[in-house]
Amino acid sequence: MMASRGYDMTPTMYSPDGRIYQVEYAMETVKRGTLAIGVCSKEGVIMAVEEKPRTLQTTNVTQKIFQVDYHIGVAAAGYIPDARIQVDNARFFSQGSRMTYDESVEIATVAKHLADQSHQFTQYSGVRPNGVSLIIAGIDQKGESIYVTDPSGTYVQYAAVAIGAGSDDVNTFLEKHYNPDMSIDDAASLAIAAINLKAEQKNETSGIKMAKITTETKLFEKVSESDLKNYSQNASKFALE
Repeated sequence: MMASRGYDMTPTMYSPDGRIYQVEYAMETVKRGTLAIGVCSKEGVIMAVEEKPRTLQTTNVTQKIFQVDYHIGVAAAGYIPDARIQVDNARFFSQGSRMTYDESVEIATVAKHLADQSHQFTQYSGVRPNGVSLIIAGIDQKGESIYVTDPSGTYVQYAAVAIGAGSDDVNTFLEKHYNPDMSIDDAASLAIAAINLKAEQKNETSGIKMAKITTETKLFEKVSESDLKNYSQNASKFALE
């Protein structure tokens, strides 16, 4: 790897080999974050995150899954304070769009807006890129969709995706087991199995938080602990295949 030689002091400067080190550092922050997964099914979308609370920490508040609008949710990996700022931005943008056009905003439009905001932090001196990637999932007029934004300002649509630590192996696992015709229950089970990919217990749920948006209701809702345990009972079948 070529030494930075001062080219990493600002996100506005390219290195001689065409790299922007500040953006690469931000992406490395994402890779060090705990896993976040999005899975799209014919019945809705699933967002699941790995959260490891401390012994005395209350666990009823999810730190890495956010509701943006009635029909949109976000799962984050990386520097979570940056995620909160972006989510607040998305909420303001979504509500502004509803007030202006009298209809719910499309998932792709929110993803592009957040990606544009992230890209701005790579263009000005005195700022740093956002150290977080977001999975933006929801259901709009075009159906179910999942997008991922990263610190560079890129946004890409996926059927199923993982971000955070170990995401390369988890994405390989998702590529092997994902089926676009799966039910939302199977999508939830797949997300649990993916988070527990390296764990001995493939159906463990103590460190997992989840939310879903179903095609029937088109409403964001958090998945309860009891439902998580029900989904986990089928998680092992993906590990055995």
